[in-house]
Amino acid sequence: MLCYWGAQVREGFGLLKPELVRHGNCGIKSICPKSAVQDMSAGKSFVGFIREGKVSVLRLRGKDSDQDGKLKHLQLKKNTIRLIVCGEYGAVLLDDGGKVLIMDKSTECSPLKGLENRQVIQIACGDQHSMALTNDGQLFVWGENALGQLGLRKEQAGTQSPRHLQSLCGIPVAQISAGGNHSFVLSLSGVVFGWGGNSAGQLGLGDTTDRFVPTVVNSLKRKKIVSISCGGEHTAALAKGGTVFTFGSGGFGQLGHNSFKDEHHPRLVAELWGSKVSQVTCGRNHTLVSTASPKLIYSFGCGMQGQLGNGEQVKQSVPLPVDQPTEYNDEYTIQKLVAGENHSFALYFKELGNEANPDPTRGIMTFDNGMIEQCECGKDPRKAIKDLKKVFSSAASLNGSFLKTRHDGHYQTSEEYCGLDFGLVESSIATLSRNERLISTVLKVLQESLLPTLNPNPTGEESLRLYILLPELISHLKSEQKAELTEALASKILNLSPAALRVLEIYWSKLPDDWLKNLVKLFKKASAKFFGRIIVENVNNVAKTHMLKFVEILQRVYQVCCSANRNIKKRYFIIHEVNNLLDVLQTMNADVNNNWPWFNLTGQIHALEAQRNAYEETFRKLTSFPCIFNLEAKCSYMRNRVWKGRFELTVRRTALLEDCLCLLNPGTQQHLRDKWLSILFTENVSKRTDVHKRDFFLNVFKELCDPASQLFMYNDNETMIWFPAKLTVEKKKYFLFGILCGLAFNNSSVVNLPFPLALFKKLLNIKPSLEDFIEFNPVHGRSLQYILEYSNDVLEESSLPLTIIWSGSELDLDPAEPEQHITTSNRTKFVDEYVDHIFNQSVKEAFEEFRRGFFRGCEKRLVEMFEPEELRGVLVGNEEYDWNILKQNTTYEGVFNADHPVIISFWEVFDDLTPNEKKSFLLFLTGFERVPILGMSAVKMRVTHLANSTEDHLPETLTCHSLLQLPKYEKRETLRAKVIEAISHKRGFWEE
Repeated sequence: MLCYWGAQVREGFGLLKPELVRHGNCGIKSICPKSAVQDMSAGKSFVGFIREGKVSVLRLRGKDSDQDGKLKHLQLKKNTIRLIVCGEYGAVLLDDGGKVLIMDKSTECSPLKGLENRQVIQIACGDQHSMALTNDGQLFVWGENALGQLGLRKEQAGTQSPRHLQSLCGIPVAQISAGGNHSFVLSLSGVVFGWGGNSAGQLGLGDTTDRFVPTVVNSLKRKKIVSISCGGEHTAALAKGGTVFTFGSGGFGQLGHNSFKDEHHPRLVAELWGSKVSQVTCGRNHTLVSTASPKLIYSFGCGMQGQLGNGEQVKQSVPLPVDQPTEYNDEYTIQKLVAGENHSFALYFKELGNEANPDPTRGIMTFDNGMIEQCECGKDPRKAIKDLKKVFSSAASLNGSFLKTRHDGHYQTSEEYCGLDFGLVESSIATLSRNERLISTVLKVLQESLLPTLNPNPTGEESLRLYILLPELISHLKSEQKAELTEALASKILNLSPAALRVLEIYWSKLPDDWLKNLVKLFKKASAKFFGRIIVENVNNVAKTHMLKFVEILQRVYQVCCSANRNIKKRYFIIHEVNNLLDVLQTMNADVNNNWPWFNLTGQIHALEAQRNAYEETFRKLTSFPCIFNLEAKCSYMRNRVWKGRFELTVRRTALLEDCLCLLNPGTQQHLRDKWLSILFTENVSKRTDVHKRDFFLNVFKELCDPASQLFMYNDNETMIWFPAKLTVEKKKYFLFGILCGLAFNNSSVVNLPFPLALFKKLLNIKPSLEDFIEFNPVHGRSLQYILEYSNDVLEESSLPLTIIWSGSELDLDPAEPEQHITTSNRTKFVDEYVDHIFNQSVKEAFEEFRRGFFRGCEKRLVEMFEPEELRGVLVGNEEYDWNILKQNTTYEGVFNADHPVIISFWEVFDDLTPNEKKSFLLFLTGFERVPILGMSAVKMRVTHLANSTEDHLPETLTCHSLLQLPKYEKRETLRAKVIEAISHKRGFWEE
C-alpha cells in the first residue's frame, strides 16, 4: 500500500484508476496497485516507482505546466531495477546486478560509464550531484561541485563521470545521503561525515562555511547514529534507540525545535523524546519520522501545500502526528517514508515485523568465519573465494570487519578506542591460517591490492583500524611474502600524516599485551634480518632503507609503551645483531683512530674509508632509535667512534676553575664535541696521558660541587644537589659546569655528580615527576604524596593553603585569591605545579645556561641514545662494588699468573682492606671513584711485574689501561704496607 499527501498530483499517479484511490482525512490518499510498489522516490520534477523490477515515472507539474504528465514506463531492456532516487531534474537507478543507470530530464535512460565493472549497492541524489557506493566500500561521485558537494576539493570542477572519493578510502560506509547541495556519509560505527554547501549550517559543524572535503561531525560522535537524511538545506540523524537530531535551515520549522531558527550544531528533537523513532527522512523543507510501536508518522516543517498531512497549509515547528489510515494499522507496517519537494509518501508492506529492516544487499562486504566455510565446502566455492579476495583487497571492507558489536562497543570508536573485537580477530585469523590455500590467497591480495591503495591522510579514526589488524595478521603468517608485506606496511605507517600517526600511536598504547608484543616482534625480526644482510653484503642502500623503517617503528612503539606505562620490558626491543654490526665498525674505527695522521698523508685507503663512512653513516642514523641498542652497545659506540682530531686544554694545577672559565667561555671553542679531549698541565706540557684527564675531571668537579662554590643547594642530608632558586654566582659558571659535564660524557669519564634523576630527565626533555622530588627530598616529597592519598574528609579538614613553599620563599598559585585551600578537585594540579616549580620554573635561568654548555661539550644525538637512568649511569657510574667480579676478570702478564705467590698475597691483602680502602684502590687503578655503568665487569684489571723494581718501590698503575704494576714483594706484610701507602699516596697535583 502507498499513502501520499501534499501538492496536487494526478489521481493515483496512473498506477491505478482514479476511482480506486481511497481518500482519508486531512488530504491523505492511499492506493493498492495490483503490482505492489517495491521502491519509490520523489524529486523536484519527477516521482518514480519500481514494480516487479520495472520503473515508471511521472513528470510533476511545475512552472511550465499546470498539470502532471502521464505515467511513463521506462525502456530498460533486461535490467531489473531495485532502487531509484530522484534529483532535481533526473534520476539515478540501480539494478539487481549492481549496475547504475541515469535517467535525464527527457526520461531517457543510459548506463553510467565508469562503473561498469563495479557492483554498486547504494545510490543517492542531490539537486545536481549524485553518489554511488560499491560493495567493497568505495564511494564515487559525479555532478556539480560549485559548493563542494562532490567532496573533491575546491579546485576540482564538476564532472559527469564518476570520480572515486579517495579521502574516504578505508571508511566502512553504512549509508550515503545527498541533499540539495550537500552530502553525508555514515560509517558502520556511527561516525558522520559531511561536505558541500553549508549556508544554513546543514553540515552540523558549528558554522556556515562550505566544505570541499569530507569532515567529521564531532558533535554526533558516540551518539550511535544509524541513519542520516538530507533535505534541501537541513539534515536529520537518527540514533539507535530512536532519538532524532536535526540541524541546518529552520525557516519553515523543519528542524522540529519549536522555532524557526537555523541550527549550526546537531540538536536533539525534544518533542520526539521517548518516541523510539525507527525512520527519518527529509524533504525540501519538511521532515517525516515514523515509529514502530505505536505505528505513527510525525511531520514538521513547510506544509504550505499540504505535505505535512494535517489538513492545514501552515509552517509547523514541532512534530505532530499524521492522520494516516487507521484501518490498515494491524495489517501493514511502514516500510519506507519518502519526503519530496512538496509531497510526502509512506510505503507500507503487508508483512508484520519488517519495518525498517535493513536490506543486506545494501551493506558493504565484510569478513566472517562463514565465508571460510563457504570457500572450503560451500555450494559455490569460486564465488566465496572471490568474495574473500574482495574483502581483503578493500581497506573499507577489512576495517568494517571484526567490530566489537557486543554492548555496541564499536559505536564508541574514537581517538582513544579503535572499536575492534580482539578476540574475534584472533579466532578468525586462527581459522584462516589453517587453510594454506586461503592464506596464500589473502597474502597475495594484501600485497598486490590492499597495501598499495592505503591513504596516507585518512579521514576519521576508523580507517586506522587496518594498521592494528594487519600487523597481527602478518605476524601469524609463515611465508616468504611475510618480509615484503612487513616492509610495505612499515612504509605505509611512516607515510601517515602526523595527525593519523598520533591516533595510531594511541591505539598502540591500548593494545592487549600479546598484540603489543607481536607488533614489536614483527618489526624486530624484520630488522634483524636486514642487519645480517648489511654485515654480509656491506652497506646495501635498499637493505639499509628497509632496516631504518623497521627500527623507526620500533622506536615509536617503545616511546608509546614508556608514555603509557605499559608493562613490556625494554629487552623486547633490543636487536642483538646491532652488536655484530658495531664490531665491524669498531674494527675500522680503531684503524682510523690509531693511524689517523698516517691516513691523512696517504691516498691508499679511499675504498676502506668509503666503506667505513658508509657504516658510520648507518650507525649515526641508528642512534636516533636507541631502543634497539643494549647498554653495552651504546657505551661501546660512544667509546670507539672516530674523532676529528684533539682538543687540548692546558691548565694550571692550582687554578683549574679560573683557567677553565677563561678557555671554555661562551665565545670560544665551538667544536668541542667532535674532538678527543687532551689535558695538559703547565707544569709538564710535554707529557700527554689519559691519567691527567681523569684526574682533571675528578678534581674540577670536586671544586664545582663543593658547598663553597655556592653553585648549588644541598638537600637536607647533604647527599644530593640541585640548582638554586636564586643565583648567587655568575651565570657563566653554570655554562662552564655544563661544558665540563658534556666533555666528561663525551670522553666516557665517570665523575661525581650527586644530582637526582630529574637532571638527566630534563636533558632528555622528559618531565620530572613527584618520584624524582621524593628522591631529592624524601620528607618534603612524601608530604606531597600524602596530599594525593588523603581521603576527601581529611583533606577538607586540613585546610592546606594552595601555596608552594620552597627555598625560603612562598608562592601562591592563584595570587588573585591567596586564601584558597587544597581540595580534592585541585590537588593533582597543585602537586604537578609544585614539582614543576622546583625542577623547572624556579631554576630556569641556571638550568638553561647549564644545558647550553652541556650540549656545547657533547653531541645531542649521543645523549639521546640513553634513557635517563642510563645517562646518569654513564656520567656518574654506580656504587655496586662487586669485588669478586674484579678478581674473576683480572688477567696476568709476564712472570705473574693466578698461582704466583705475589698474586696470592695480593688478593689476601685486598680481601682484608676496608670498604673505603677498596674504593681508594679502584680510584688508584682506574682514575674513577665509582663503578662504570656496565658494572664491575667493565673493569678489566691487568697485573704485571714492575720492571727494575725493588721491595722499596710502591705499586704503580696506568689508569687508562687499568694496569697494575707490582714489584715482587717477598712478604705479605710488605705488600700490604706498600699497597695501602700507594692508594693513600699523594699521587696527584690536587693534594700538592
